[in-house]
Amino acid sequence: MDNCVSGSPGNARIAAPAGRGTWLLLGVAILGEISGAISLRFSEGFTQLFPTAVALASFALALYLVSRVMRTLPVSVAYPVWAGVGTAGVTLIGVLELGESLGALKGLGVVLVVAGVVILNIASEKRSGC
Repeated sequence: MDNCVSGSPGNARIAAPAGRGTWLLLGVAILGEISGAISLRFSEGFTQLFPTAVALASFALALYLVSRVMRTLPVSVAYPVWAGVGTAGVTLIGVLELGESLGALKGLGVVLVVAGVVILNIASEKRSGC
């Protein structure tokens, strides 16, 4: 079988190439993850109703969308992109909007996460015939 097969081994199906719609869904899933994480900060241990509801809804949306994305993109690309870009986004919002500090090591960590995501995408495109 080629690299374009997705699904479980017993239920393999040919996936379409990842188009703009797939990447758009992944982008919205990343925004959902970021929204959920930032809302957790304001939920005060799930004691504040609105931020708690936003966090739960955002995470639910993010999980649903990333599961849809994994119908087309390999999990080895979709999940690291989702988690890595989400982590970098939360870090940047924490620093820029919430007054958190960004030391050299934290900054290096964000750069390495983003570089890892780029490398995964390049490797995936070179291997895939899709």
